[in-house]
Amino acid sequence: MIPGSFAYHRPTSIKEAVGLLAQFGDEGRALAGGHSLIPMMKLRLAHPAHLIDLAAIADLKGIRTDGNDVVIGAMATQHELIGSALLAEKLPLLRETALQVADPQVRYVGTLGGNVANGDPGNDMPAVMLCLNAIYHVAGKGGERRIAARDFYQGAYFTALESADVLTAVRIPVPAAGHGYAYEKLKRKIGDYATAAAAVVLTIRGGKVSSCSIGLTNVAETPLWAEEAGKILVGSALDAATVKRAVAAAEAITAPATDARGPAHYRTKMAGVMLARALARAKTRARG
Repeated sequence: MIPGSFAYHRPTSIKEAVGLLAQFGDEGRALAGGHSLIPMMKLRLAHPAHLIDLAAIADLKGIRTDGNDVVIGAMATQHELIGSALLAEKLPLLRETALQVADPQVRYVGTLGGNVANGDPGNDMPAVMLCLNAIYHVAGKGGERRIAARDFYQGAYFTALESADVLTAVRIPVPAAGHGYAYEKLKRKIGDYATAAAAVVLTIRGGKVSSCSIGLTNVAETPLWAEEAGKILVGSALDAATVKRAVAAAEAITAPATDARGPAHYRTKMAGVMLARALARAKTRARG
């Protein structure tokens, strides 16, 4: 289908973009990579009268360090995440996840900011952001503020962003040297949303897990941070019995829908399977 008519705007600064969004209110929408918004417009599920394209705003691009954090511009593409030597060294989980986002054509244009900002529970990066305890930089009518990823997602397509807000960057604390990581994703075909997926970051000291963070994708109306499951694993050697308890705790917080990817109980169990696999791979990568 063809989208309805709209006016196109291409601001060159964050301030200009915020001003346009404030001016047009509910009739304006920000456009990042477009791989979520444009299909919705074609299906007439979204019909903004004004489209504000963020592609020309230089301040929304780039990947850099800031102290012990990595800061990624919201308009950094998935392809740029994959090719970043900095991320390969500091945050290899991001590269591993980006390689599983859609397909190469989408990754050349699709952005990190677009993936995390629109509240789609099927997107891969939000659960990874919960796992990594990321902070979102947001510019709005009241100025700039920061929102923890773990406080950002409130429902399907419903986030802490206000109508004139622009997510400008993602700030991620660098995990400890030698940490283990993995993103395991079950999908029907290349390019599909996850039936279920799990992200893990952990550290091991003296043969025991000293920290563990877990995120789950597409098994609820929002991405999930499996806090209790991570706590269960701390102090363990990732033995089978403890992993089984952690998997059960993670499954208990899921509430997936029955859809073309399978019935709800199947998707819950697959979240547990993905978590067990991610824990096993993270363990092999951790240097304790």
